[in-house]
Amino acid sequence: MTYQRYVALGDSFTEGVGDDDPSLPNGVRGWADRFAAALDRSQGGGLTYANLAIRGRKLGPIVAEQVEPALALEPDLVTIYAGANDIMRPKVDLDAILAEYDRVIGRLVASGARVVTFTPADPGGARIYSLVRARFERYSLAVREIAARHGATLVDYWHITDYRDPRLWDTDRMHMSPAGHQRMAIAVLDALGVQHDLEPLVLADPAPMTFVEKVRAQVQWAVEYLGPWIKRRVTGRSSGDGLDPRYRELTTLGSSRT
Repeated sequence: MTYQRYVALGDSFTEGVGDDDPSLPNGVRGWADRFAAALDRSQGGGLTYANLAIRGRKLGPIVAEQVEPALALEPDLVTIYAGANDIMRPKVDLDAILAEYDRVIGRLVASGARVVTFTPADPGGARIYSLVRARFERYSLAVREIAARHGATLVDYWHITDYRDPRLWDTDRMHMSPAGHQRMAIAVLDALGVQHDLEPLVLADPAPMTFVEKVRAQVQWAVEYLGPWIKRRVTGRSSGDGLDPRYRELTTLGSSRT
């Protein structure tokens, strides 16, 4: 199938946080850019692309701010990732979140667009996520059911074992690295059955660290990333405050980049 109008919805995952590129809007690239460029190449051109995702957004704001503007662009392909920022809050009504997500997927599918959705990643044994892993697992099970019920295409992030490699994660340990974004672009292309030219990025072997170096790295991470993240949760602020969507209108990307 050939697509002409692709719109990406969501939070930092889809905005592209962790895949830095100062030359691009909001200073990031991300899997959606990589996917759109590869899809455009595979089709011989003609794809336009909008990305309405903004970091830090919970499901409610994503629905309120992004869904209707997306549908106004009359897309024939939509990707949506949402819910992780809700799950990470101290309290969340998962039943309400999932009911809203079900409604949104149904609304997008009813527009006639091909809809791609995602389970969240499995946080595994990471200590910071130990208290919420059960929530993520329940959310993943429900998203699989929602996708099947509405005929949406599912990218089962939870079961992509490549993400057990820490090199696919940014230094903040919360967002994908450039290699992680590249791997996700490949996963979306594969889920849609698109013949493409993307390959995983070549990764250098991690440098061995002494015990002292590991402790220092842990402290530095807590100061630079964990502390500010907790402060935003406490103060009700978001990393996306003041940001605009990277591509509010359909645009043509240069498809030569891989």
